[in-house]
Amino acid sequence: MLSRYLRAEMEKIWSEENFFSLCLQVEILAAEAMANKGIIPLDALKDIKAKAKFDINRIAEIENTTHHQFISFLSCVMENVGDSGRFLHLGLTSSDVLDTAFALQLRQSADVLLTDTENLCRTLKDMALRHKDTLMIGRTHGMHAEPTTFGLILLGFYEEWQRNLTRLKIAKEEISVAAVSGAVGNFANVDLDVEEYVASHLGLKAESVSTQVIPRDRFAAFFCVLSLMASSMERLATEIRHLQRTEVAEAKENFTKGQKGSSAMPHKSNPILSENLCGLARIIRAAVIPAMENVVLWHERDMSHSSAERFIAPDATATLDFALVRLNGILQGLEVNTDKMLADIDLQKGLVFSQRVLLALVDRGLGRDVAYRYVQAAAMRVWHGECSFRSALEDTKQITEVLTPADFDDLFDLKYYTKNIDRIFERALA
Repeated sequence: MLSRYLRAEMEKIWSEENFFSLCLQVEILAAEAMANKGIIPLDALKDIKAKAKFDINRIAEIENTTHHQFISFLSCVMENVGDSGRFLHLGLTSSDVLDTAFALQLRQSADVLLTDTENLCRTLKDMALRHKDTLMIGRTHGMHAEPTTFGLILLGFYEEWQRNLTRLKIAKEEISVAAVSGAVGNFANVDLDVEEYVASHLGLKAESVSTQVIPRDRFAAFFCVLSLMASSMERLATEIRHLQRTEVAEAKENFTKGQKGSSAMPHKSNPILSENLCGLARIIRAAVIPAMENVVLWHERDMSHSSAERFIAPDATATLDFALVRLNGILQGLEVNTDKMLADIDLQKGLVFSQRVLLALVDRGLGRDVAYRYVQAAAMRVWHGECSFRSALEDTKQITEVLTPADFDDLFDLKYYTKNIDRIFERALA
């Protein structure tokens, strides 16, 4: 099913063609470094650079006999190079090349995801500014709490994605390493300068201490960041799903001409794209456990990590790429019902102003517990459908003894809840 979520750029990154091309780059650079140090003849290097190539089908054909993919790749390249091919892979081990190529694939994937995230951040920022003063009800525990603005809610998501952007940049830096250190990482058969040369020419850092492989905690940290991004994505998608519920109807996914929501009920317009993202988030997060378990390898290396990485790396990166593009599209097409947002504030007939009334009574000298009891009693009358909150308050003698009609006008003013919105935006976007 992954093919449904593979966009062209990610598909290219995780193709066999790209992987073996990266492996070939590593091999040629290592040979170049060795030639510069006089370890292999310059004529052999010229031969290698001129003739080194591979054929996917030939690699597969050789692998039928060797049952070792990397040796099959090397054999294929050496067939093309001829006698000078004996100077390829001198002193190296398979993981020197495979791990460095894998790090490059992850870095390429990170670049795509960084672009996706930057695009999403721009959309969220634009929407937050557009709806900075769009009043709506804030909710805690799924229940009406106090008025806020849709822009402030979006600004919170924007800030979260800015943090994700920072995390991804750090994770990209952490996995951008090369290891060309030989069979157990002690450089017995390959010079440290070779590793430095390969790393610098690929835009990587040399792994400070490797075993036969790049330490897997680096890659685990990368997948943890992808998992965090998936959770942030799901939180935003869940918000949209809630706002689209029939009884809420404050925002909804764009429903295009000819689209159908249900095979049975023609009236349905469902938040299917946001639901889809919530499901994909689970797939992305599922990569974390094998990535963590890959950290624990026997001694200098075993093979238990390899098979898992072949699945989780393309799956998690490609799925997140697809999901981020989809999420950005959902937001750009989101239909926001500002009238319904405003109307929903008064759905509970003024109860959302209860804290303001409580604080005003305390300010006028009532004990907090006493004031809370009076306000809660008035609120219960509203819950039971007897009257509006203001009427219930005005019917309470202990409250009207300290609050005037003018006080009530002030306490029920929505502007109170937006007085600091500009400052919050200035602080966040500074």
